[in-house]
Amino acid sequence: MDEEKKPLNFIEHIIEEDLANGFSKDQLRFRFPPEPNGYLHIGHTKAICINFGLGEKYGAPVNLRFDDTNPEKEEQEFVDAIKADIKWLGFTYDKELYASDYFEQLHDWAVQMIKDGKAYVDEQTSEEITAQRKSPFEDGIESPYRNRPVEESLELFSKMKAGEFPEGAMSLRAKIDMCSPNMNMRDPVMYRILRRPHHRTGDKWKIYPMYDWAHGQSDYIEQISHSLCSLEFENHRPLYDWYLDQVYDDNKVRNKQREFARMNVSYMITSKRKLQRLVAENAVTGWDDPRMPTISGMRRLGYPPVAIKNFIDRVGVAKRENLIDIQLLEFFVRETLNKTATRVMAVVDPVKLIITNYPENGEEWLETENNPEDENAGSRQIPFSRELYIEREDFKEEAGNKFFRLKIGGEVRLKSAYIIKAESVDKDENGEITTIYAAYDPKSRSGSGTEESLRKVKGTLHWVSAQHALPVEVRIYDRLFTTPQPDAEKEADFMEFLNPESLKIVKGFAEPSLAEAETGAPYQFQRIGYFTKDRDSTAENLVFSRTATLKDSYKPE
Repeated sequence: MDEEKKPLNFIEHIIEEDLANGFSKDQLRFRFPPEPNGYLHIGHTKAICINFGLGEKYGAPVNLRFDDTNPEKEEQEFVDAIKADIKWLGFTYDKELYASDYFEQLHDWAVQMIKDGKAYVDEQTSEEITAQRKSPFEDGIESPYRNRPVEESLELFSKMKAGEFPEGAMSLRAKIDMCSPNMNMRDPVMYRILRRPHHRTGDKWKIYPMYDWAHGQSDYIEQISHSLCSLEFENHRPLYDWYLDQVYDDNKVRNKQREFARMNVSYMITSKRKLQRLVAENAVTGWDDPRMPTISGMRRLGYPPVAIKNFIDRVGVAKRENLIDIQLLEFFVRETLNKTATRVMAVVDPVKLIITNYPENGEEWLETENNPEDENAGSRQIPFSRELYIEREDFKEEAGNKFFRLKIGGEVRLKSAYIIKAESVDKDENGEITTIYAAYDPKSRSGSGTEESLRKVKGTLHWVSAQHALPVEVRIYDRLFTTPQPDAEKEADFMEFLNPESLKIVKGFAEPSLAEAETGAPYQFQRIGYFTKDRDSTAENLVFSRTATLKDSYKPE
């Protein structure tokens, strides 16, 4: 659908209404604000595409701001991975910023709030504070320190900053309303003591701002016009606005928070805590394991970034959460790869095929197309010889008329090569077929222009010349979980639903052109699936991972 004809989503309606009411287009500014405490996952792609998409639509800058307020869980590794993910998705941010850039300003504003009677130092434990908040259906209990003198709170806050108290000894709380039905407004904690080094500021700070205090104020400092976040923060909006009221200057842009539904995809989990557990308990090999729903994992698996963006575009921007079928994502992956992946021949469960009437030392190089869906993809040469490998499942000694692959007395065409007819087999002591013997029709070579080459047979098989075969390790990935919503059952541990068949590793053979394959480049192993070369590959052990199967019965509405 053309961009100009595409209906506006509700966020675009909000922006258009603001512009119609006099808000200057030059003041539009957006941001993507990840916390650097893990790798980005499929759910984050929606927020990324929304914010950067709006930036592209309105010609407005988009900041990448790391909300790095919790040194216990944040690492530079996560910062680097997030930047790599955004770049891979094809987006460019205006500025790279951090909440830690504003720690001094946030502290000074907090001091002013104490002076204004809007904040106080509480010496209760976090458990006591939680208990006093009660529930939305009953009034909370005020802290015994809520009305302590301003000078006393100022002195204690200064000592908190200087590191004179242990962790948990006290905190700074906003003084709002302990009877509010919105639990976020019941005197939320603004600062806590954390004697932990920060990945950017080192040991400078002994107190750190809570996310709710730092987030909105960082938006304000950066003059973000529209602060977009997932629906779980809807109940935080009154607090976001209350904090903003304490510092807002009428001469500046007042940032506006609006929420959209987060994206849940079947057979995937997006809880960072649960993803961390998968890594910690070695259920996967790391954050970028191809079975993980992380952007790094999807990149390593071979998902094209345009396929992910097309998926997000189709899902759209909604106000209510729902479960998106993973098959829709896989559909866009296949649709993209079908147009871009080079067709190659590889055999993942090989059995030897000997062409008895082909010269013993014979060798020829045959032309084959790189991608029939791309007229500019060209062609390449593949070697053919007397001994080949074909897929074991492509042969049966005896089979009915509906088996269109190779059988004794039956004919098939070898892709881009000749028609062959199976004659006999060798078996080992267990009855397993070790070698198939066949004869070829030398006049039937594809593209030779002869009458024999034009005759039709119902089956076409892929193959690899044994003499030229490239040994490869093939990783067959499947979904990580056996159920569409592995973390939906509160009574059950999501780890119980791990799929024991999510990874199978087999040894196969591929045509020699794959020796020059680039890591991450897309390939279609003909009649098998879409694959990509994995970063684990070495000169001695080439590794290819399956991105997706070929067949797709799913059709999006």
